[in-house]
Amino acid sequence: MGTPSLTMWSMVLGAIAAIALARAGDFMARPGSTPLRALAYHLSVFLLVLVESGVLGAIGHVSADRLRVLQLLAGPVCVGLGNFWIHAWLAAAERDRAIAAALRLSAFALPLAALALLAAPPEFQLPAAMLLSLAGCGLTSWATARAWTIGDRLALAMAAGCLLTLPAIAGLYLLAMGPVPMAGIVQVGAALAAALGNALTGRALWRRMLRRWRTREAAGVTRVDPVTHVHSSAVLVQRLVAAQKRRRRTRHEGAILAVRVFEPERIVAQVGLHGLDEVWLALAARLQREVGLVNPVGRYWDRCFVAFAEAIPARSWLRTVGLRVAFALRQPVEVTGRGGEPVRVRIDYGVGVLHLAVQHGEVEDVLDDVQRLAVAAREMRSRAATQDPLSGAAVPLEATTWDSRSSRPQPPARAAPAQNGRAR
Repeated sequence: MGTPSLTMWSMVLGAIAAIALARAGDFMARPGSTPLRALAYHLSVFLLVLVESGVLGAIGHVSADRLRVLQLLAGPVCVGLGNFWIHAWLAAAERDRAIAAALRLSAFALPLAALALLAAPPEFQLPAAMLLSLAGCGLTSWATARAWTIGDRLALAMAAGCLLTLPAIAGLYLLAMGPVPMAGIVQVGAALAAALGNALTGRALWRRMLRRWRTREAAGVTRVDPVTHVHSSAVLVQRLVAAQKRRRRTRHEGAILAVRVFEPERIVAQVGLHGLDEVWLALAARLQREVGLVNPVGRYWDRCFVAFAEAIPARSWLRTVGLRVAFALRQPVEVTGRGGEPVRVRIDYGVGVLHLAVQHGEVEDVLDDVQRLAVAAREMRSRAATQDPLSGAAVPLEATTWDSRSSRPQPPARAAPAQNGRAR
């Protein structure tokens, strides 16, 4: 490797290392799985470029045979790990079965296939590893683009970053395989693609991480904060209208949840308006945490919060998430009392969960229906209700299952009582 090439790739590695160092600072400041995944992602990109570009062979005492094995494994293993981490970043298991299955399968299959290539003839090893890496990265691009089409706005930047990774991987493997025509152009193109692709994916990772931090901070509210970190009514309705249009085109089933709060005057009498504001903030944060950051949450009006999922992985998601939301809201909220002392208050609430078929009603009707379910849920044991598609009546969510072959909720063999007193 000549001095100009070594200098250029060292600059690319420096740019990747700078982003990785920033993510390491994020992890040290707020330890958690999200910043750790981001840090691991950038480190894997750093190692991939270090090995495939030839910098490791130029600056390290690595034998040719050992370097070839590292070059064979680096691409498929790094892409497989990246798909594993992006699966969590997209919350694929909560949104789309096709995305979740594809990313999970590739995360395990790519490293195993790379190990199997060790038994292949030497002249086929690196070309086959390049094809595996490109196939895995192409799958990542498809998954992130698909996530964007079903409402994940941050996935577009991730998809662009993944697309830039394709020429970067191709160029790196071509350089690793030996002399190529127009080697200088290939090196410059691969270097630019690697640096820009890593920057775009890093920005998408950071923005999702920032949203998660804001949600967590709001979840532990101990003071008055005028920012709820959820959408306003107007923005919520606009996003819901856009999501309904996309669902008709993509043929995805969705869901909408409403949380209706009753008798907030009781909380005001107990802890004042200051304490009620803290309750609203805690409620919104708990709802966002349970439905996932990829699903929008908004305050439809002062006593009603709404969340919607543009795409759901399975109809059973409605029961699971609806009951999780109901359980989370059942826990007391610690707020600041009139005298400054901590006070634990309970929310009187109901949770409505409505399945959205591919062809559903107008947004206004959907919002009315899910609010009606939330009102009815107040009298149910779990405080969560859904709609019987035949009668349109509210039925307890805990006593309902969904037939995997139709959108119709199936009652259990032994139906639970619709009213069993209020949960306390």
